[in-house]
Amino acid sequence: MGMMNWLVAALALGSTAAAAQPGLDAKVYGARIEPGVTEFEARYGRLTGKQADGVSALVLEVSHGFSDRFYGGLLATVDHEPGSASQLSGIAVEGIYRIGTIPGVGVDVAIYGEYAAAFRNQPHNLEAKILLEKRVGGFDARLNLIAERLTRGSAPVLFSYAAAVEQAIIGDEVSLGIQAFGDLGDTDRFGGRQEHFIGPVAHFEIEHLPMGGELDIETGYLFAAGAARDTARGQARLLLEWEFHF
Repeated sequence: MGMMNWLVAALALGSTAAAAQPGLDAKVYGARIEPGVTEFEARYGRLTGKQADGVSALVLEVSHGFSDRFYGGLLATVDHEPGSASQLSGIAVEGIYRIGTIPGVGVDVAIYGEYAAAFRNQPHNLEAKILLEKRVGGFDARLNLIAERLTRGSAPVLFSYAAAVEQAIIGDEVSLGIQAFGDLGDTDRFGGRQEHFIGPVAHFEIEHLPMGGELDIETGYLFAAGAARDTARGQARLLLEWEFHF
């Protein structure tokens, strides 16, 4: 199958109803895979300001690079709303398949698939992403194009994006950048005024840990834009990732 057919197939897959606000329980995935590396990850997002203040999501994930072409993982999501107890909302399996590099432009391409089993009699979710990544020295740019759909009923396919641009400023240990998450509409109505979050992030790496591992710390604050400003001022984010060769 040609590269363009892979991209069309990835977008044709649907996925779940996204989190209440884009990016709250998500990250910007890269298109490169490190074989033999196991990762334990915790990522947390919390909305600030207005009526959505305090709404949060925590994702716990374990994954492994089985080769330089395939990565698989398991993850669980815990949601919280002010005034109520935190609840485990679903458990999911995910996989990334690296297609290759676009000749002439040096952009790495991969496809991502996820099946999420929801709890409390909620419909399950399917999600697909096209992952694009360009690295030049300490510069790293990523774009995820996302399609998602509920597995029950005739819900439309939802489209969204996640993007990041990052530049290393102190070796490979410290990087600064900008991330953005947003909705693009669905198969019933594409475009128009949608929810977006965009803002600065900082990335730190601590190396030479036990088992030859390293700890990645990513933190940032994304400002609400578009329709997201109706319910929140912004989104605080923290990601912790411990990876080691297994």
